[in-house]
Amino acid sequence: MRAKWQVGAAVGASVLVVAGIVAAVVITRDRGGPGAVGTSSTSSTSPSTTTTSTTTSAPRLPGVLAVKVDNAPAARPQTGAGSADVVFVEPVEGGLTRLVLVFSTPPDVVGPVRSARETDLDLLAQYGSPVLAHSGSAPELVALLAESGVVRASPAEAGDAFFRDPGRPVPHNLYVRPDRLPAPAAGPTRAPTTGPAPPGGRPVTTWSVRYPATGFDLAWAGAWAVSVDGSPMTSTESGPVSAANVVVQRVPVGTGAVAEDTAGSPSPVAITIGSGAAVVLRDGSAFDVTWSRPTPSEPTRFAAADGSEVPLAPGRTWVFLVPE
Repeated sequence: MRAKWQVGAAVGASVLVVAGIVAAVVITRDRGGPGAVGTSSTSSTSPSTTTTSTTTSAPRLPGVLAVKVDNAPAARPQTGAGSADVVFVEPVEGGLTRLVLVFSTPPDVVGPVRSARETDLDLLAQYGSPVLAHSGSAPELVALLAESGVVRASPAEAGDAFFRDPGRPVPHNLYVRPDRLPAPAAGPTRAPTTGPAPPGGRPVTTWSVRYPATGFDLAWAGAWAVSVDGSPMTSTESGPVSAANVVVQRVPVGTGAVAEDTAGSPSPVAITIGSGAAVVLRDGSAFDVTWSRPTPSEPTRFAAADGSEVPLAPGRTWVFLVPE
């Protein structure tokens, strides 16, 4: 059955998805149509730029949608990056980056969609059994994806949800319509804390994050405006991209089931279980923290030097997974 993504009101409070926080959202089934079919065919049209939402009740933490999105220069501007509750920036082959957009209420269209990586499996386990929209994967990952908790949604499983934009070059032109995707199997069991900024932060107005072949710059002006490779980042459905929180999370990077891509470049796996150094940017201040995530099912938490938790601000969050 296809899923309709609807905003709901949580018991006691309504919060957005923030690094594992799931907004007051409930997924309901579309009783009027068949489920997504397993075909690899795609149609040709252009991305839509509109969003919709309605209100209902959500008695528990519901499931979310994650979409693997291209961040190569030919893929910009993306669609959906400005509407995601959380954006994870992952290192991939050749020093480039890809994005994982996590939605409580997605826009009508998201993309360009690209392939899953091994990093995604542990990263997304904190959301229970989310839908993962992706273009496919390396053969070595097929069994790992099947064994993971994600609901796989590629053109092979949900072909009528995907289409190609003829105005963009392949492979940077595959898009997904979220309302044609299956529903998530389960939501997360825990949500980290949001709240007022704690003491101890140092005022900052700019911050830079560098990968070997991609550079990001953040500028504070009531929110963290995101620039990539020297240009302000925009999203076709919403305009300039910004966030209430930015987390620069230093992570170990190793190799996994896919040693290298077809060009011979090493395929990195960012390790998001464990602990390490991070910086939380919020409210125009930087907080030096230790991140920790003991198990895949738990969200990442951030602690100051004295052990006290550093909460995130309510609102959209970008998390940069930066190799140590």
